[in-house]
Amino acid sequence: MNWKIRLIVIVLALVVAGWQYFSAPTFTNPTSGRTERLGLTTEQESTLGLQSFQQVVAQSHVVTDGPQVDQVTRVAKRLAAIAGIDAPTFNWQVAVLDDSQVNAFCLPGGEVCVYTGILPVAASDAGLATVLGHEMAHATSHHGAERILRENAMDTAMLGVQGSMADMDYQQRQTVMGLLGAGTQVGVTLPFSREQESEADAIGLIYMARAGYDPHEAIAFWKRMQANSNAGSQSALLSDHPLDDERVAALEAELPKAMAEYQAVGSATDGSPANGSAAGDGTLEH
Repeated sequence: MNWKIRLIVIVLALVVAGWQYFSAPTFTNPTSGRTERLGLTTEQESTLGLQSFQQVVAQSHVVTDGPQVDQVTRVAKRLAAIAGIDAPTFNWQVAVLDDSQVNAFCLPGGEVCVYTGILPVAASDAGLATVLGHEMAHATSHHGAERILRENAMDTAMLGVQGSMADMDYQQRQTVMGLLGAGTQVGVTLPFSREQESEADAIGLIYMARAGYDPHEAIAFWKRMQANSNAGSQSALLSDHPLDDERVAALEAELPKAMAEYQAVGSATDGSPANGSAAGDGTLEH
């Protein structure tokens, strides 16, 4: 295969990948204002989210009552009332899983899972609000559907490159594809993942502020997470999340905006939002 034919195959693949990407529906995030393109419909996201939630719950030890469930339900309900404004079709549900993982997640459609291992690090309702606000922001921002579209377009482009090398020796082809895959991972996939994580941090900070939780507690939480981490030194280039120090610095830069939201809501002495805020009135199943 001569170089002209190779070039034509690659260009055709890039055209198809571009069509996949630019013909996809757009979504403008109500809180961040960023416009993105999505690879799934809202209905497809909700179906996949519910299926995943049911699978996780079926394979886990679910805590059904007690102070941990009370705390998670209390915080999730207040946040769902706020985050739900950005995602009115979500059917919010929550499950507390008895597991030492220091983790939590929110699936597309509003299914929230919290591992008991993260509660000591959260340390308070406000610390937990930091976690859940971030995870809910991923879901309301449709980050999964955005990631799927980009991955599909990149897969199409890579198939074109692979097809252009059909006459090459197998080992050579594998070497070239390996190098391209590594370059795509470092140059495209990981930076995009870090961008989504940073956006979820910023939106989550706004959510917790609007729900009546002091945004300063987000800084304290991430410092506790940093102290709790056993990951050691990390490379920013090879990480799919912002490094802890960078994350704290970015959140500190967002604090003035979040504090304006928090002060507009106000807090009653019992910790619930004041002056008629809708927070705490959200519908939540568990």
